[in-house]
Amino acid sequence: MTARGGAMAAVVAAMDRLRSPGGCPWDAEQTHRSLAPYAVEEAFELAEAAESDDRDALRGELGDLLLQVLFHARVAEEHPSDPFDLDDVAQVLLDKLVRRHPHVFAEADDISSAADVEAAWHEIKKRERTGEDVLAGIPLALPALARAQKVTRRLRREGTADDALLGEDSSPSVVDEEAAVGRELMGMVLRAEEAGVDAEAALRAHLRTLQDARGRGPS
Repeated sequence: MTARGGAMAAVVAAMDRLRSPGGCPWDAEQTHRSLAPYAVEEAFELAEAAESDDRDALRGELGDLLLQVLFHARVAEEHPSDPFDLDDVAQVLLDKLVRRHPHVFAEADDISSAADVEAAWHEIKKRERTGEDVLAGIPLALPALARAQKVTRRLRREGTADDALLGEDSSPSVVDEEAAVGRELMGMVLRAEEAGVDAEAALRAHLRTLQDARGRGPS
């Protein structure tokens, strides 16, 4: 039984042992690139646990995602010219939290609501991205609905009209059917944004309902 907070130090030590000579051969062979698919998978499993309100599953999935952070940080320590460790990762995060919460860590009297916080957050991010395209940093690997919603939010904040987000309308044909369906899906994303709904989460919830209904069988 570890002391409160001691489990984190213990798991960091365990990760170091697994990765070090005499540890686990599989762990020793992994790279950032080989580990990347596991991070994606664990993030989705965490989202599923959070949406299902399963506390045990949530605790377990948070641990699995933490493993990915620890693993990548441990691999990063071995880089020959640009090494960093878990403490460096935590410092970058701390700096970002302080920088993006001036209403907490500095004087920012004009912040009085969650909406104010969100607006200030986006303005700070915009300043940090000076010189970059507004869509920079949105991962290409995101599921299409989630990516479309992030693109929509950023472009709308830049003043892009919905017509431009939807693109050119055209009559459906064999050639244009894919474009037409894509436009319709983008329209649903815009509708989700207007309603304050996470499109990706909404579709996941609908699929869970279908699967649960199949599991119950005919009534």
